[in-house]
Amino acid sequence: MTFNKEAKVRFLKFARSPEATWNANFRDLNAAVTRITTLAPRGRISVDDVDEEIERLQADWHKSKAEDSREVLCRSVLGDKCFEEIDPCDRVQSGDVVEVCRQSRTLSEAGRRLFAVSRQKRENPNDADRLRKYLARHDFDWKAIASCG
Repeated sequence: MTFNKEAKVRFLKFARSPEATWNANFRDLNAAVTRITTLAPRGRISVDDVDEEIERLQADWHKSKAEDSREVLCRSVLGDKCFEEIDPCDRVQSGDVVEVCRQSRTLSEAGRRLFAVSRQKRENPNDADRLRKYLARHDFDWKAIASCG
């Protein structure tokens, strides 16, 4: 397997740039090179191959960063011990709920955003009450979330 000259320059430039976070260090780098070499037609890596891999890496890193920030938010509200007692599935949902609550000015606004689809089917949607009950069921407190920063 070989890089064409432009592809090699592009990949090395990206790999050394500040936008390349290499979250998993050598695992990310090794996986990227393996993917590029496996997917390259006729054993020659082109600029297009490199560009596709760079996009994939950046999307992965962006997703990972977003997940990390939701986890930090959730831990800051619940505390480490309580957070560790939540199933991974509930961590994802709780992180999203906390994030929406933090971005909202009121409990009602957060409820409208979080229950945007199901509220359409209700005759009398009371989003604030639904959210208050959800938060209580998961040991969250609106004031703690709103003041967390």
